[in-house]
Amino acid sequence: MIIVLFQPQIPANTGNIVRTCHATGSELILVSPLGFKTDDKSLRRAGLDYWEGVKVTIINDLVEYLVTSPLPFYFFSSKGEASYSDASFEKDAILIFGSEVSGLAPEFHKRWPEKFFTIPMQKGSRCLNLSNSAAIVLYEALRQNKFTVLKKEKVEPTA
Repeated sequence: MIIVLFQPQIPANTGNIVRTCHATGSELILVSPLGFKTDDKSLRRAGLDYWEGVKVTIINDLVEYLVTSPLPFYFFSSKGEASYSDASFEKDAILIFGSEVSGLAPEFHKRWPEKFFTIPMQKGSRCLNLSNSAAIVLYEALRQNKFTVLKKEKVEPTA
């Protein structure tokens, strides 16, 4: 799986998502401009020592990336109408989340409205935390694929 963060602003959220990517063997793509430097202390602190095991790429143009990618992609936004649990995720899916401040650019919804999904919330709730949203959706995609994309290594119990 690939998680894409469109212009993320809060370094701790990105650091937490790096940890989730590490735990699931997922790749992370960040779309610039970012609201922080990638050497930001709080970004590194949130990701602890998980950065080494995660492929992180920074790109400038999400539209170009998506139109040239053969992989299926899905957007997640409070503006989506269908629930994330109604999506049929393929094992190599690209899961796209917007900025904590401004969400996803309207051009994405205009171009691909059928690819927008939401996480149901009670009325009056604006949105969930970005790292929580990414984890919820990623684990649903993994569940639908019976967690087959996870690298399973036998871990011996300690005495």
